[in-house]
Amino acid sequence: MQLVPQHRLFPVPTTTIMKKIVLSVAVVSTLILTGCASKPQINNPTRYATAPDYYTVRSGDTLSGIAARYGLSYLSIAEMNDISAPYRIYVNQSLRLKNSGTRRSQTQPMTQAAPIQRQRVALPTPPPVTTTTRTTVQPTSPTPSIPVRSTTLRWVKPANGPVLQAYNPASNIKGTRFSGNLGDPVFAAADGQVVYAADGLKEYGNLVLIKHIDGYISAYAHNSKMLVKSGDNVTAGQKIAEMGSSGTNQVMLEFQIRLDGKPINPASILPIN
Repeated sequence: MQLVPQHRLFPVPTTTIMKKIVLSVAVVSTLILTGCASKPQINNPTRYATAPDYYTVRSGDTLSGIAARYGLSYLSIAEMNDISAPYRIYVNQSLRLKNSGTRRSQTQPMTQAAPIQRQRVALPTPPPVTTTTRTTVQPTSPTPSIPVRSTTLRWVKPANGPVLQAYNPASNIKGTRFSGNLGDPVFAAADGQVVYAADGLKEYGNLVLIKHIDGYISAYAHNSKMLVKSGDNVTAGQKIAEMGSSGTNQVMLEFQIRLDGKPINPASILPIN
């Protein structure tokens, strides 16, 4: 009969078992601590430091996606930019990401008497496709319009050319159309801030929208070139674009003024003649 060596029958020392238990507990504790440390943090200081003061919205962007990219809260961005639910943003819109950033401004400062009030901007509705001739057209008959609100704004004519078609809601002409040549200057009609400068509405081509005080918004359509961008401050008479035929079949400037989102007759406040 084969004998088993005596030293193999002895139990494993208690100290060895205790060491293994302690080592296992240490490993588990390390894994737990590592897992806790990997949870994402909102407004992470390291990531926040890389965020720019301003961000220009690109195609496909969402407010939550921009916030996640820089480790920010989309609610904080919405609050800084006065964006309300459902938190819609637009291509080429300038968003403020940091409270510490300075506001963008043109070389020329704003000279208006009262601060601009933030409001929802409604883009103009597309006009019907019509063919016109380069002849001055007078209004056919008086059309009821929204009363003009008293304002300290100084209005100037947005183009040097003659009136091609006058305001006529019955024909779905919601502004004044000026004739001119390709490249003629287009001027800001009053002090304000650019809130849109893009070609998102094909019927209007290259479109610029300027927000003014007292609820006014002016629109400049069919430009061949836009010289301002969203977020720029402009003054009355400043060149903001060049006349063109984008979105239409002839060179013209379609100029609209909206009060609280509704179109009014530009002739009621502009020195058109």
